[in-house]
Amino acid sequence: MTRRDLLPGAVGTAEQVVRASDLASALSADHADSFPDVFATARMVALMEVAAARAMAGILEEGELTAGVSINVTHSAATPPGLTVRARARFLGMEGKFYRFEVFAEDDAGEIGRGFHCRAIVRHARLLEGADRRRPV
Repeated sequence: MTRRDLLPGAVGTAEQVVRASDLASALSADHADSFPDVFATARMVALMEVAAARAMAGILEEGELTAGVSINVTHSAATPPGLTVRARARFLGMEGKFYRFEVFAEDDAGEIGRGFHCRAIVRHARLLEGADRRRPV
């Protein structure tokens, strides 16, 4: 069986309203670190990953999923709680066995980040087996 191709320009999107748990200040478990009460870069990256994964959903076979393997983004503007953040991922083409995307995020006031992201198609069971091998004996 031949995998369906992901066509260059294919797009995936994701959006969310910024909640207290999405703020940079929520990232420190003991709150000993000083982070601002704005949308965390880690949450922006996660939303970009979701958008890219959605762009690939139509080419996956049973038992497969996608996993992020690299990301290079700039977070250029702070987003306060309550605003909606939207991410878009546009497939650029293959980079070896990886699917390369241009990623972009914006809130209600405009662009907040952009960059590039690569994903791979993996067998779900194989990924979990590899993770289990990392557990100490």
